[in-house]
Amino acid sequence: MDSENLRIFLEDFVDFLNGVETSCVKMRKQIEKLIGSEVKHSWNPEAIKWEKAEGFKGEFEKSEDVNSLDFKNMVKDLVEHNGKLTRDSYFYWLYPKSTVVGRKLRKTKTESEATP
Repeated sequence: MDSENLRIFLEDFVDFLNGVETSCVKMRKQIEKLIGSEVKHSWNPEAIKWEKAEGFKGEFEKSEDVNSLDFKNMVKDLVEHNGKLTRDSYFYWLYPKSTVVGRKLRKTKTESEATP
């Protein structure tokens, strides 16, 4: 297969994937109409690409992994919780007017008390 045919094939395949994704979104909306907005957005934070970052409150991680379905579901979940939530010992937040998400491991009381 030459490079031109490969390029055409990959463009067609991406179009197909976009169509499947659009269909999934429409079907989820139909399900939500039928059973209400109780549909929970499942997402796996370990499947999302995180980058280490440094802020004025210390180290944290951030992500802009917009091509990941897990990331998209996480953002939906954050929007439903006013941009902030805690899950599995991590605090997650959505930066205002963006699709950037930050997360930081929450310290337990014993960890906080042990730190001088």
